[in-house]
Amino acid sequence: MKCSIVSLWLMVLLLVNTAYADHDKVYVAIDHAPPYSVITDEGDVSGLIIDILTQLQPYTKKGYKIEPVPCPFSRCMRMLIQGEVDVLGGLIRTPERERMMQFVSPPYMALPSSFVFYAKQSSDIEVNAYADLKNKRIAVMRGGVYFTQFNEDRSLNKVAVPSERVAVDLLLKGRVDLVIAVEDTAEVAMSVLEQPASKLKKVAYRYTNTIYGHMAFSKAFAKSALAIQLNQGMIDMAKVGTLDRVIAPYHLPKIPKVLLPHSP
Repeated sequence: MKCSIVSLWLMVLLLVNTAYADHDKVYVAIDHAPPYSVITDEGDVSGLIIDILTQLQPYTKKGYKIEPVPCPFSRCMRMLIQGEVDVLGGLIRTPERERMMQFVSPPYMALPSSFVFYAKQSSDIEVNAYADLKNKRIAVMRGGVYFTQFNEDRSLNKVAVPSERVAVDLLLKGRVDLVIAVEDTAEVAMSVLEQPASKLKKVAYRYTNTIYGHMAFSKAFAKSALAIQLNQGMIDMAKVGTLDRVIAPYHLPKIPKVLLPHSP
């Protein structure tokens, strides 16, 4: 019995030490979502979340190596939730997601933009109000979220796809009626992906709001000393304006001061 108790305590201590252990590598899930993240045909990875983590290095005690993990968005999400990667960027914060991961504040994207719906240019589809979405086949990113009414509406026919490229391809082939996307980034992405935006049209209905994109940690990584330092580093970079300079090449607006955590 005593041996069993000792073994149990050793196991608990090992788990605690593992959870809080120092990390010398940070595994970052990267999906191909130009202009904010790009995976070349050769497998080279670049993007805003990599730039941010590079700039956060001086805010940590030991530093770390950034290990990009290319993946489709839905797989990136699954890997983060399961703790197979440490970080994923550009995520909209929702209560459901907060139960599965830890969000870093402030957000590094604050886009005053609209969620818009694309239809095939040659189609006669019209969407002038939210109610007109009914009975339409709408391509959505698998694992993605949009605005609350749309996210929670179980009556809509949402077709989950692994990427924006697939969504547009299905639209052009007539296999879906609409694609939902963020207006400020969708056409840039289509240009980078060499897709014919001229064959698409935006319907009249849109949902306009400020769209916030966060960095998020896996639940396991969030307990580490490094994650705590990175979280504080994001706050410090935002307060001194470094974060604004990092996001500027991506044509993102400055982080509103109201989003910064108040100093104690």
